[in-house]
Amino acid sequence: MAKKKNPDQGKKRVNPEGVMGLKAQVLEQPITDTLEINYMPYAMSVIISRAIPEIDGFKPSHRKLLYTMYQMKLLGGNRTKSANVVGATMKLNPHGDGAIYETMVRLSKGYGALLHPPVDSKGNFGKVYSRDMAYAASRYTEVKLDPICAELFRDIDKNVVDFTPNYDGTLTEPLLLPTSFPNILVSANMGIAVGMASNLCGFNLGEVCDTAIARIKNPEADLLETLKAPDFPTGGLLLYDRQELEGIYRTGRGSFKVRAKWRYVKAENLIEIYEIPYTTTAEAIIDKVAELIKSGKIREISDMRDETDLSGLKLAIDLKRGTDPDKLMQKLFRATPLQDSFACNFNILIDGMPKVMGVGEILDRWTQWRSDCVRRSAQFTLGQKQDKLHLLRGLAAILLDIDKAIAIIRNTELDAMVVPNLMEGFSLDRVQAEYVADIRLRNINKEYILKRTAEIQQLEKDIADLEDLIAKPARIRREIIRQLEGVKKAYALPRRTEILYEDPLAELPAETEAAPAYPVHLFLSREGYFKKITPQSLRMSGEQKYKEGDGPAFRWEATNAAELMLFTDRQQCYKTWVSAFDDAKASVLGDYLPARLEMEEGETILWACLPGDYAGHLLFFFENGKAARVPLSAYQTVTKRKKLTGAYSDKSPLKAVLFLPEDTEEEVVLYSNEGRALLFPTEQIPLKTTRSTQGVQVMTLKKSYKVQGAQALSQTPIVNKSRYKARSLPAAGALLKAEDQGDTQLSLL
Repeated sequence: MAKKKNPDQGKKRVNPEGVMGLKAQVLEQPITDTLEINYMPYAMSVIISRAIPEIDGFKPSHRKLLYTMYQMKLLGGNRTKSANVVGATMKLNPHGDGAIYETMVRLSKGYGALLHPPVDSKGNFGKVYSRDMAYAASRYTEVKLDPICAELFRDIDKNVVDFTPNYDGTLTEPLLLPTSFPNILVSANMGIAVGMASNLCGFNLGEVCDTAIARIKNPEADLLETLKAPDFPTGGLLLYDRQELEGIYRTGRGSFKVRAKWRYVKAENLIEIYEIPYTTTAEAIIDKVAELIKSGKIREISDMRDETDLSGLKLAIDLKRGTDPDKLMQKLFRATPLQDSFACNFNILIDGMPKVMGVGEILDRWTQWRSDCVRRSAQFTLGQKQDKLHLLRGLAAILLDIDKAIAIIRNTELDAMVVPNLMEGFSLDRVQAEYVADIRLRNINKEYILKRTAEIQQLEKDIADLEDLIAKPARIRREIIRQLEGVKKAYALPRRTEILYEDPLAELPAETEAAPAYPVHLFLSREGYFKKITPQSLRMSGEQKYKEGDGPAFRWEATNAAELMLFTDRQQCYKTWVSAFDDAKASVLGDYLPARLEMEEGETILWACLPGDYAGHLLFFFENGKAARVPLSAYQTVTKRKKLTGAYSDKSPLKAVLFLPEDTEEEVVLYSNEGRALLFPTEQIPLKTTRSTQGVQVMTLKKSYKVQGAQALSQTPIVNKSRYKARSLPAAGALLKAEDQGDTQLSLL
């Protein structure tokens, strides 16, 4: 008979009293304390030590790599295997060889992410414009420092920047690199920290140097005069918007658009794209175009392929016969990353604190920091020259009696007494006496000593000049300008990103996708629910469904290709196409337009219409008794804009809108909450071309009374027309008689 298995067998027993019978204690800690103690140090480390660049234009990982290469004598020397550099960098950067090599790849000339890459590379480093092109392993590639790095490390051995111990305290590394030009504006940089990010675009080196010089000479100089626009290593066309660029230069935030460069090869009926925006990749473009072709939104393309080779990027698009290349590219720019936006966020670490700054403030900060570097370099050189002058003055002292110096040395019995005896014999200090005592025997001649002491006069001039430089900020600024001019002359390159001041494609009308123009019935409820129902479906359906408390507001007979305009209580006009909505049934609520059109929270629809060919006028009636007449064509746009602001005047609440067909005049009845009605012809309201016009006073109102609504005379139950007709405007109207009141609906919705 089998023995029953104990269900608790094999399970560990937990002693509620804890180990050794001691009662376990659970410490409670507020979540805010946990975040402050554990998460805040991590967040600060990411912000300060990893993701956000500093005023020299580098993150710590960049700086550690470049300084290691500088210490390896790779500036001006031969290339070495990338693996050697990666291994040496690990003495400063403890984050592993993979992260170090990825940093090297981005800084390399082969990858092409920077206008002036500091790493001169040989081998496969991938390409910034390709998502799938992988770089080779570090054991196959070779690197050295580019000649421009001489400007990154200028005078670094002269105590121009502070050094700090590395992570294990065995070496020291610079906190910043003493760049002699504003590299922060030349090298594009992006970083995502905790709770903040940074995204700096690159600018042309020559333009940056000119702008820095102009800013030093005149702090009020117009930056756009010299710094035309951002520049990218991938080229492309930058769509110039002066107002947007001024905002970026002033605040450090904003965006601008970059477009691909292309050419039409007529003989082969294809388009070649050879430069793309910096923010995208060739694969992303091809994927998006393929998606558009598959969905049927693009029908003019028969094939697209990547023909990139050693000569550079090239995407080929084969066109179907009869395709207009300009119109196709206009469509592709709107729908694919062939035209993309670069969002600027000039967030930089200044003295350990992140700060978003405009271009002008960045240049001011850089100039201030660079002035300190130049001053420290001059102080270091001054100290060296003062020390040398001190030694030479000691040497000049023995020139008075060389034989005496020789005699003192020869007659001194103990080696330790040579220096004290020289000090006593010639009134020298110990440093000078040590220098004299160490002179070789063959150099103790008059000619050698005269040559050396002849340097004293030049040293005194140099020292006076350096002291004057250190004491005068204006001279330091002139020295910075001199260095900037030298950098521009030696390393400036022509712009790669062309500035497009006028867009030739903008003149082409925006094509709309041809939508089938079958007949439909349109329904809009008071709360903003919209339905598009075909005549067949409407005949088969029962009663229209609405939410409780909702009901019909507008109904139209139109086609699927019609355009719909909706006016809201925020003086905004939303435009949409009927074809954008699916066919519905009467038994459903329909599409909720405030959500579908992304209206503002609490915004409601007041009136709607089908503009058709935009012929005719709109009559706006306001609560204060004014009326405005605006041509419907004022709301027509070339592009498919979804929202127009300032659709009507905001001086008084809107109470009614009437559509007046072209070449048609009608009589309108205006109602007030006093119970009065005013009848007048619409021709008495003058036409205004401005959408936000306040209009003219039509109805005079007593204090505390307001306009309640307006209707076309043909839609009212008024019988006694002459009673309410005004001879001239404005007028007060007449009190409504019982037989003229009816059951009139006066609200907009």
